Amino acid sequence: MKNNAPLIGFITATGVMLLAFAVYFIFLAKKNEYLVDNPTPKTFYFKINNGEEKIITSGQYVKVDLNRGEKNSIKVFDDKKKLLFDSAFNVTQYRGLLNITHSDYYVHRQFYGYVQNKDSLLMSSTFEIDGQKYPGFVTHHKKLYVEDFYYNLDEDYDPLIKNIDKLESRTKIYRKQDFLDFYKENYK
Repeated sequence: MKNNAPLIGFITATGVMLLAFAVYFIFLAKKNEYLVDNPTPKTFYFKINNGEEKIITSGQYVKVDLNRGEKNSIKVFDDKKKLLFDSAFNVTQYRGLLNITHSDYYVHRQFYGYVQNKDSLLMSSTFEIDGQKYPGFVTHHKKLYVEDFYYNLDEDYDPLIKNIDKLESRTKIYRKQDFLDFYKENYK
């Protein structure tokens, strides 16, 4: 059989492309997950979409399956299995957090890239926690379902800045105390 240069080039290019996709999906792709969180010292039971009953203990979060683009339901019970509430919520994003304890959560916006006056950008917005004002882009949530963030509780911000010539941002959700610890460590 004669050497066919275009065929060898096509096979090589296809192999490199498949290798690139494999590296992306194995190491780089961000998983789309939904969490139920319990930052309180109590234990709760819950059922999502009338599925199996799950338990969540103090300080724990549990990964759950939700139906994106549809209405989902949750029933939450206390440690004696007494019904606390039965609620429904819509899921539109690929990541979300179910706040079954109606605790305080904060979504923080982290800026990446080159900004000539980064301090003025951070000072252009403020937020308040326990009567004290802080500079920065942060939103407070106590509702049952939160999905306006990019990084979930179990993830960290990217350590790398991928594009330094333009301003980009990402958001991450925090429990109240975790956010205060993060803020003191990075901004004071």
